[in-house]
Amino acid sequence: MNLANCNATQKYAPLVGRVLLSLIFIIAGWNKIGGFEGTAGYMASKGLPLPEVLLVLTIIIELGGGLLLLLGLQARWAALAIFLFLIPVTVIFHPFWSNPDEFNAFFKNLAIMGGMLYVVAHGPGCCSLGKS
Repeated sequence: MNLANCNATQKYAPLVGRVLLSLIFIIAGWNKIGGFEGTAGYMASKGLPLPEVLLVLTIIIELGGGLLLLLGLQARWAALAIFLFLIPVTVIFHPFWSNPDEFNAFFKNLAIMGGMLYVVAHGPGCCSLGKS
């Protein structure tokens, strides 16, 4: 964390961006722990094999990756993992081409993926526990 070379925007905009990007994953991962059985059933209904195993991996990526992103620790790697995770999630769970009700969720995920790529390219910013 090198705050000496950062102006106010450079200090706080990436921090606020990381907080906003990470919260959806931290909350979703936490909620999946409490609703493990129901979420695994939903994943199975989508035809996914080994839904319990995939759900554990999902929780690790969402909760663990979200926390790393929030803190700015290994933020580039966490953002890359979340970006890659969102590719199949978006296609499998938000197929707007066959279910128009999923249109907003599909494009919301694309926007989040754009934010993750920004973190991958530019790092966590000055206010982080990791290196920029």
